[in-house]
Amino acid sequence: KNLQNISDVFVSCSDTLSACRLRSKMLAKQLDHVDMEIEREEEAGNVAAVSRLQAMSSRLCTELEREKELELRIALALKENLVEMWQTETEQGKYNILREQLQKDEEKLQMQYQEEREVRIWKEKITAMQAEGRRRTQEKREEEARREYEERNKKILEDAKRNHEKAVCFLRQSMARIHEKNAKEEVKAQEHMERRIQAVLSLKTSITSNRERLQTLQILNKAKALEAKKEEMKMREAILAKGGNVIREILLHKRQQEHKKKEEAFRELQKSRKMEIVSRILQEKASIHKQKKSQSPSKAIKARVIFNCIFKICVLSPKSWRSPSVCSLAGEGTDPQGESSESSPQDELWESGDEDTEKDKSLLVPEFPGLWSGQYDLHKVPKAEDPTQLAISAMRKKMSEKKMEEPQTGILPKQIVPGREHKGCAFHSKPSCIHFKDFDVGQIYKKKIVLTNASYSVNYCRLVGISEWLKDFISVHFDPPGKVSYGMSCEFLVTFKPVINEGLEGEVMFMAQTGSFSVPLKCTVKTCILALDKELIDFGSLVVGETISRTISLTNSGALGTRFR
Repeated sequence: KNLQNISDVFVSCSDTLSACRLRSKMLAKQLDHVDMEIEREEEAGNVAAVSRLQAMSSRLCTELEREKELELRIALALKENLVEMWQTETEQGKYNILREQLQKDEEKLQMQYQEEREVRIWKEKITAMQAEGRRRTQEKREEEARREYEERNKKILEDAKRNHEKAVCFLRQSMARIHEKNAKEEVKAQEHMERRIQAVLSLKTSITSNRERLQTLQILNKAKALEAKKEEMKMREAILAKGGNVIREILLHKRQQEHKKKEEAFRELQKSRKMEIVSRILQEKASIHKQKKSQSPSKAIKARVIFNCIFKICVLSPKSWRSPSVCSLAGEGTDPQGESSESSPQDELWESGDEDTEKDKSLLVPEFPGLWSGQYDLHKVPKAEDPTQLAISAMRKKMSEKKMEEPQTGILPKQIVPGREHKGCAFHSKPSCIHFKDFDVGQIYKKKIVLTNASYSVNYCRLVGISEWLKDFISVHFDPPGKVSYGMSCEFLVTFKPVINEGLEGEVMFMAQTGSFSVPLKCTVKTCILALDKELIDFGSLVVGETISRTISLTNSGALGTRFR
């Protein structure tokens, strides 16, 4: 290639040199012609033509000089090209032997490639035949698998039809039971509504009777106030008639009346305490009577012993509950007969408490009888009420106070049902752990959690708070549901607003009647978890020269991408 280029340059230089020589010859002829024209015009005496021809002569001289210089440069370049061409031809002669050897090597290599190509084609034919055989065996296996699949599908369809028929039968039976149950529930609901209506009506009548009783009490108080004023006026007139000190006498009279009122109040208090103790005894006796059927005889004997001890302490020894004010008011005027008279009504109450028939009759008597059911005298002092009625009213009052105190204390006795006792947390959360995983900073995540009452009774639940280090990221929305029956559930919403890309752990704390409980909370950042599907690469038995490949899968089960090598 280099020689060809040099020869092309040499040819082009020779052409330009011949052209340059031709132009110089033409310029020399023109210059001779101009000189002849100058001599002719000088002889003729034409000065303008002479000056014009002289300028043309000078221009042709400069062009001729340029052409000669160009001719010299081209001749020099032509000599250099000729020398370079000769050098290239000598070098080409040196490398001709190597070129011939290289051509022979290339021919041998082509022959070797041809032989290898024929061997490879033969091997490919063998592998194609083997692949065809494997394909045919695979087709046979697929055909057998397809037949087995069709037979299995037929069996599955037949079984599904039979199961569907059975399910339809069971569904009809269950629907009939559900309809029957719904009808019973509707009847129960109607009965419950009727009972509630009756209760409202009875409450209305009791309210009206209480209003009437309050009016009568107001009338009695007014009448008593008028009588007291009349008595005071009569006393003043009598004292003035006798000539005594009116203010001193009236003051003494008022103090005597106050002392009498205090004595009456103390007696009433003493009676109420007696009735309360008797009501407790009756309640304990009723509970023992109920437990006799379920408990063993030994437990019943223990309960009877405890009951007798309570009775001896509370009833037979009145000194244990008698306050010091009683002794101070009783003074030295009390005698043994008074003590026996105080203990006798207690014995009578105990005897009346043992008789079931009399207790049933006393329970039939209403707590607040109608005020207009009998004839009342305004000046007549009312008699003492029935002790059993007082005991029942005190017991009801105590039970209502306990019910009012139970939601505030937050503590319940052991929750026991026949055959088992509840232990552990009162509410179960679903899910058991609040987990925000693979979060992005700046996003907002929400989860709804369900709390189910797992205790054996009605329970309460309220939100206490969350861990201190979670308050900047976690917010909980929880509306207290009030009373939650066994098996019922309530919901609360947890909102997570991540600000930093760090893991967090804590808990959401609640308070129930049976104690406090908490639901764990966890926030985890994105991580990469790489795992291989094989622990051992087994190639099995091989033949020399055979190539076997195995594929290994690398799986990232995390949410964060990573590079590997």
